[in-house]
Amino acid sequence: MSSPLILVVEDEVDLVHTLEYNLQKEGYRTQSATTGESAIEALRGDELPDLVILDLMLPDLPGTDVCRRLRNDETTREIPVLMLTARGEETDRVVGFEAGADDYVVKPFSVRELMLRVRALLRRRGSTSEPIQEEISFGRLLVNIPACEVAVDGEPVQLTALEFRLLKTLFVRRGRAQSREVLLADVWDITADVMTRTVDTHIKRLREKLGPVGAYIETLRGIGYRFADQPPPQE
Repeated sequence: MSSPLILVVEDEVDLVHTLEYNLQKEGYRTQSATTGESAIEALRGDELPDLVILDLMLPDLPGTDVCRRLRNDETTREIPVLMLTARGEETDRVVGFEAGADDYVVKPFSVRELMLRVRALLRRRGSTSEPIQEEISFGRLLVNIPACEVAVDGEPVQLTALEFRLLKTLFVRRGRAQSREVLLADVWDITADVMTRTVDTHIKRLREKLGPVGAYIETLRGIGYRFADQPPPQE
């Protein structure tokens, strides 16, 4: 079995070399692109990458546009995206996550932390240890964990792989408080001291996608979040 292939999309050639060198030291295979268009072309190749490290500021297309195209294509929708950028303001992180990024690292960054995040994303994608469960109805929400499918009032809801993992983690622990730190560790596989706003941003996006049942995810001030123990009476 070949090692994971990682596509590095970055216009700074020196940084591309640094990233490829360190990724290859970790045992990964690498491929690189210095523009958004060349990245999209690479994603149409014979072998899809197992993960994409994507710079936000590219010379031709914003990284967010590349990420959206990746998410809108059935063949590349599930590929994890680690967004890499010099812009670290909260609004930029929100835009990146809303475009479909799974994680976000700000330059200058620790190579060791980046490698840990890459490893965590690949581990989540390749995990097969989750127990198989039946389709579960909960009020107006229907969750099929084995098929990674969600529906609200019978209408399918399109979630990214990370959004589904977040929903599943909260859903199977219904009625139990989950701190942001616990969610970072269990959903993102991150135990380092990172911004817990990552969780808040994804919860906001998940609630928006769930529409009328977004309120099933309750905010616990000073603690974190909890999925409702029982669905409210239907109107």
